[in-house]
Amino acid sequence: MLDTFTSTVIQAGLDAAAQEMFEVLRKTAMSPIIYEVLDVGTGVTDADGRLVSSGAGIPSFVGVLDKSVTAIRARYGDAIAEGDVFVTNDPNHGGVTHLCDVVLAEPVFHHGVCVAWVASIAHWSDIGGKVPGSMPVDVTDICAEGLRLPMVRLFERGEKNAAVFDIIACNSRQPDVVAGDLWAQVSAGRRAATLIRGMCARYGSAAIHEAVAEALDVGTARARAGLATLPEGRWEIEEPQDTGPPWRAAIEVGGGKFTVDLRAVPDAAAGPHNTSRDGAVIACQMLFKAVTDPERYANSGSFEPLQVLTRPDSVFDPGPTAPHGYYFETRMRLFDMLWHCLAGAMPERMPAGHFASVFGTVIAGRHPDTGRRYTMVEPQMGGWGATASRDGLDAMYSTSHGDTFNCPVEIAEARYGLWVEEKGLTERPDVDGAHAGGRGVRTHYRLRGPAMLSAGLSHTRVPVWSIGSDVLGGRNRLAVRHRAEPFEAHAQVSGLVLAAGDDVLIESAHGGAYGGKPRAATHSLPDTKPTETDRKV
Repeated sequence: MLDTFTSTVIQAGLDAAAQEMFEVLRKTAMSPIIYEVLDVGTGVTDADGRLVSSGAGIPSFVGVLDKSVTAIRARYGDAIAEGDVFVTNDPNHGGVTHLCDVVLAEPVFHHGVCVAWVASIAHWSDIGGKVPGSMPVDVTDICAEGLRLPMVRLFERGEKNAAVFDIIACNSRQPDVVAGDLWAQVSAGRRAATLIRGMCARYGSAAIHEAVAEALDVGTARARAGLATLPEGRWEIEEPQDTGPPWRAAIEVGGGKFTVDLRAVPDAAAGPHNTSRDGAVIACQMLFKAVTDPERYANSGSFEPLQVLTRPDSVFDPGPTAPHGYYFETRMRLFDMLWHCLAGAMPERMPAGHFASVFGTVIAGRHPDTGRRYTMVEPQMGGWGATASRDGLDAMYSTSHGDTFNCPVEIAEARYGLWVEEKGLTERPDVDGAHAGGRGVRTHYRLRGPAMLSAGLSHTRVPVWSIGSDVLGGRNRLAVRHRAEPFEAHAQVSGLVLAAGDDVLIESAHGGAYGGKPRAATHSLPDTKPTETDRKV
């Protein structure tokens, strides 16, 4: 029987391994989306693929890693050997998200037996496909989105698989940057694996297994204790979408279970607005963790009482050829809808809706000073919802993004071919009698040379929801001005050609209010004319 002190030290050591993996990746990557924005996740699983610990970064990314390891183990089984490193980005083969997010996973052996896995996921700036930045909106098949890596060995028994490295570099418009980010992930995994092997040498693999089992039991106990504080019942929601039919979902709490039913949703989208079943599960895991045990402590045991029901060939469980490029908007809207559903049942515990969009903005071109290709991948910040006790928070990332940051203006202007003309808070309605939603952010880019724009955002037509208030939250807006032409609004766009002097303006929504009535509403983004795409919405 392992003593409490040793068990705690081992658990802290595994947590430190995940954190050090994160730090190595942050300090050695080549892309600002990784080393500035921290669009990454790192984690350690046990030998069976159950999440044990995680580093900083994006919470929903951490939820990918155990699922990726589980998929790799299911495919390779006993053929997995010491020195192997696997890579995948395909949501049909352990990748979970979209092709730009690349997972590396490495088994950790001690005396010939696998004792753990170390894994990381990071957004790569370009993985091929139809447009620079690999995020087209006008595709109907995943093959058009870029290079797919279906759980292949990057290293086999310690030997580099040069063909896979060559294929990756050949399919990217920025092969040197992609290679640098790939090696950063390799290095991060090696660092964590070294630390875990050191703990095995000191305490023995049996002690590691026992400490992990205890940690998983604690995670489950914490989850069940938090679940017991929720009211029992079944709540349903139907929520309109900017495009297409409404979504429907139900949440049921009872019998020691938290069940999310997503079977009454539309069929898979023709365009890149699907998320894999595992992606839908991650959204539900985030909600469950937030309402039962919002502290940082998290492992696979933390989600033991959660059950998620999906329907094959739906937007949350699509077929193998469905595109996934903007999965993050779909998953973000799912999380927001489930949050809205629970807010109806326990409004005193929940804030109102937030801007609910990753608002991923991709501008890609050649730097006017150096001639080198660049790809700016920038998620945007917006307003969070008010609560019963305070106004909403200003300028926060979406609830999927966690410990991430915006790219500093100085870095953006140095690395990319543009000026950041403005970055500041937007206006919001004044509210009588209660609490207002947090302010969004207005960002103005001006191009210094030719480039292409891709972007996808939610809540462009359906406003952010409030709680018990006549004051609705705002809408997200993006507009482009070509030279002296009027601004044109866009909701989903890719391959839009920009020239030197063109302007890209972004205004993220303010959050929903909690109670109260409106005084006046203001918007700071200039009036725009709708594009052909928007007219069809």
